[in-house]
Formats: sequence, structure tokens, C-alpha cells
Amino acid sequence: MLKQFAAAASLVAILAGAAQAEPVKVGMITTLSGGGAGLGIDARDGFMLAVKQAGNKDLEVIIEDDQRKPDVAVQLADKMIQSDKVDVLTGIIWSNLAMAVVPSVTAQGKFYLSPNAGPSALAGKGCHPNYFSVAYQNDNLHEAAGAYAKEAGFKKSFILAPNYPAGKDSLTGYKRYYDGELAGEIYTKLGQTDYAAEIAQIRASGADSVFFFLPGGMGISFLKQYADSGVGLPVVGPAFSFDQGILQAVGDAALGVKNTSQWSKDIDNDANKAFVESFQAEYGRLPSLYAAQGFDTANLLLSAMAKADVTDADGFRAALEAADFPSVRGKFSFGPNHHPIQDIYVREVIKEGDVYTNKIVGTALTDHGDAYSAECKM
Repeated sequence: MLKQFAAAASLVAILAGAAQAEPVKVGMITTLSGGGAGLGIDARDGFMLAVKQAGNKDLEVIIEDDQRKPDVAVQLADKMIQSDKVDVLTGIIWSNLAMAVVPSVTAQGKFYLSPNAGPSALAGKGCHPNYFSVAYQNDNLHEAAGAYAKEAGFKKSFILAPNYPAGKDSLTGYKRYYDGELAGEIYTKLGQTDYAAEIAQIRASGADSVFFFLPGGMGISFLKQYADSGVGLPVVGPAFSFDQGILQAVGDAALGVKNTSQWSKDIDNDANKAFVESFQAEYGRLPSLYAAQGFDTANLLLSAMAKADVTDADGFRAALEAADFPSVRGKFSFGPNHHPIQDIYVREVIKEGDVYTNKIVGTALTDHGDAYSAECKM
């Protein structure tokens, strides 16, 4: 499947309305190999499903693998802008790559639609009229976890995350809404797989709960080792560590864990029901948060293409700002810094037959924006 996408990536396309002078060219730079590849594959597959469903030929998608390396991502972005002449870029999963790529992209007059990474530096003073975060601002799901921990009565959380922009945003977000004591705060190495030392610190800390943000394979490693350790403290986290692709690898160790997300497969609206069903039919697996975000990103782009030509930057920007598409999340709009305003849910890990998944058990934050929009001066 991956090789087929890579070979056919430059063929695909779409539109549901207004005539474009030329096909819109999208450069998708995402992680398709190495650690974290599952996240990029899901974002790509969700995006391309929306492209396929739209069924027109006014959009061309060029897909490249950033290998989770900032220098590779920068080289690919420069190639896409200067040689491939793309109009819009998207796809980056990791915030350190976004920080390396997005400012250069927007400085060259191109639009960037983020299907995942939402670093605080790009939400506040570093905001730009051509940058849209379609997923969240990095702090958001962690803020919701902090709000849940407070409501659950936790008084002494031990918190940990990788040492990169999204990791720092995650702990900042958790602490913004959690008002208890911290039993410990650790930044781990990005890509780390052995957490014996951190788990020993948790055991000795006197904590009553653990909050962690460890996306992809990092979360799988931590959860398995944590379960084997017998520490047994309640765990809270954002969806990234309890998402569909991760849960199958973690297994029973994740059952019952509460996690926060702006999307879940059981959100009750027509767009989401159709998305979950069609994604499963197309790819033979349940969609993840990353797939849902990729799907929404493509449909946002399509909605703007139906209203304005991409060569009319002001008109196209206004069409993106309108967010006139049926989001799988239901309510969805952009704040003044082009970051989402949306509900964030509390989910619980469950097992349906042989499949580990999540169900919504509450709402942590309603119509939630971000803490940095006041710093954005566009």
C-alpha cells in the first residue's frame, strides 16, 4: 500500500465547485518510514480518502517522506516550492519539523495546513495569515487532561513528555488546568524506548497519578513497561498515546485508561459515521485521530477551492477561515490565530470483540480555543 501511494502520489485529485485556473498542487511532507511512520501513514490515508471521495481532477498531490528529520523536511519543502511549484503544503506530524518548515513556507507566500503539529510558537507571536492548524494547538488535549485530572480529584501527579516543542507544550498545557501538586516532572529523549529509570522515579515519588505524552512507539514502550512494573497508579494522557494504531500493540495494559481527544470514532454526526465506515472499507482498519485530522484537512482545502482560486490569496484565505465543511468532529471553527475552537472529550480505552479502541465518557472542555491567540497580531 505504501509503495503504491508513493508511486501514484502525483496523480490524484479533486474539486467540488469553483473552476481553478490551473490544478491546485499540494505538497504533502509526512513521516512514512522509521519511528512514527504509522502516524504519517494514517494522516496521509485520511487525506487521500477525502481526495478520492471528491472525485475530480483539479488537485494534484505530491507525497514525500520526511523520515522524521528536520533537515530532510526543509529540503523537501524547498524542492516542492521551487521545482514542483506547489500552492499548498501539509502533512507534518512532528512539531520540531513544523518549526523548521512552516515559517519558510509562509514567508514564500504559500499556504500551510497542519494536519497535526500545532506548536505554541506558531499560535502566538509566530502566527501567520497563511498558516492554519486544522488539528489543535499543541497544548489543547493536555489542557483537557489537566482539567479531567482536577475533576477526578488527583492531588499529586507525576508528569513526563519528550524533550521537543510538543513535549514542552504538553506539560505546559497540563499544568495550566491541573491545580494539584507535582510529584515529579521529566523530559525524556525523543524516540526513547527504555523507561525503567523514569518508572523507578514514579514509584518512589509518592504520586497519586501519572500524566504522560509519548506519541507513537514511545507510548507503546512506556505503557507496556509501566504495566509490567506493577506501579498501578491511575494514568491520564492525551489521545496520542492511546490512539487506534497504538492500542493494538499495547493490548490489555491500556484498558480503562482515560485520555483526551477532540475526535473519537463514536462522535455522533453523519460526517463522522460516514468517515469511519468508508475508512474501514478502504483500508481494512479503524481510523485513528491522525486519519481523522488528515481527512478534515483535505475537506477544508476542498471547501476553499470551491469558493476561491488559490492564486487569489486573500480570497482563498477567507475561504479557509470560513471552515465551511462538515467536520468529522462536528462543531469546528478557527480562532483569530487560525487555530481550532472545538470541544475536547474524555475517552476510555475499551475492547470491542478483539479490537482495542476508545469510547467517549465525558466532555473535558467545550468550545475550547488556545492560550496564545492574544499574542497573534495578524
